[in-house]
Amino acid sequence: MSSRRPPIAGRYTAEELALAARNRGMPLEALRHELTPAGLHYLLVHFDIPVVDVNTWTLQINGRVEKPLTLGLQEITRLPAKTLRVTMECAGNGRAQVSPRYPSVPWLEEGVSTADWTGVPLSALLERTALKKTVKEIVFHGADRGFDAGVEHDFARSLALEHALREEVLLAYEMNGTPLPPQHGAPLRLVVPRWYGMASVKWLRSIEAIDRPFEGLQQARSYHFRRHPGEKGEPCTLMRVNSLLAPPGIPDFYTRKRVVEAGTVEIVGRAWSGAAPIARVEFGLSGVWHEAQLDGAAPFCWQGWRARWQARPGEYELSCRAIDHAGNRQPLEPPWDLSGFGNNGVQRIAVTVRA
Repeated sequence: MSSRRPPIAGRYTAEELALAARNRGMPLEALRHELTPAGLHYLLVHFDIPVVDVNTWTLQINGRVEKPLTLGLQEITRLPAKTLRVTMECAGNGRAQVSPRYPSVPWLEEGVSTADWTGVPLSALLERTALKKTVKEIVFHGADRGFDAGVEHDFARSLALEHALREEVLLAYEMNGTPLPPQHGAPLRLVVPRWYGMASVKWLRSIEAIDRPFEGLQQARSYHFRRHPGEKGEPCTLMRVNSLLAPPGIPDFYTRKRVVEAGTVEIVGRAWSGAAPIARVEFGLSGVWHEAQLDGAAPFCWQGWRARWQARPGEYELSCRAIDHAGNRQPLEPPWDLSGFGNNGVQRIAVTVRA
């Protein structure tokens, strides 16, 4: 039985820095784009990026089905397709703000982005296989393999059948109108809108229908909210309500502290929630909250917001917090989680306003 890495406090380890070099966040200035350019989209790769020959690659759909399928990429791209603009966030986004922290990718708040994903609805292919009545879950097997918690495995996760059959769940082969880049799951990946990013398995090689709960490590043990060691916890699923603002002005290279000219400053940002549409966003100015103006909303895409600040010389702390239509509100401080999952505490940006 393998054990989890114990939480740590203090300086970042060499291993954490190596993971940060391999897995990049979205620069916060990219919040000004509703659609994140592919080269700025956040990236998390658990093991290595597989090398896949698209000419020989096939997707196997098997398990508890009457009609197993084997499809090449050209066969899949000839099927009726749809494009969805989807905001995706890493479940560990904000982990580095919690102390003691779980040693892993030390995300601050940049592990979120939005892309246009084009592909085939998963439900359309599952219908062709004639699923047996005993099917409970659909398992997605990736081509990336390695060790985690001492266990060697391919990255694989499952969805309960009712979630897998939702019309917005895609098998995507394009990102922002071009073929998937290797690091984002080429040639085919799963996209599960409204869920944290771990559900959207990359580098798909097979899909399996099973009649029992899937017990793979990334499903049964990883990606659970836990407050105490040893507890089973609750699975990470829908993204918690969250928001960010694009830092205004210009930064100091090392500290990233902002400098802004006095006068009218437009503050812009994005808010999102997997549970319900965004109802309100508040802009915080050194602890005083002001109502922000919301832009138009889309079903699976973060919502833009804006506020005007009459900036006078001095030192300030800017922040923002969102409330969704289900009544979920961002907390002022990071919620405690043993692995640093689901941190949606408010963002805080130090700003100097000069005359």
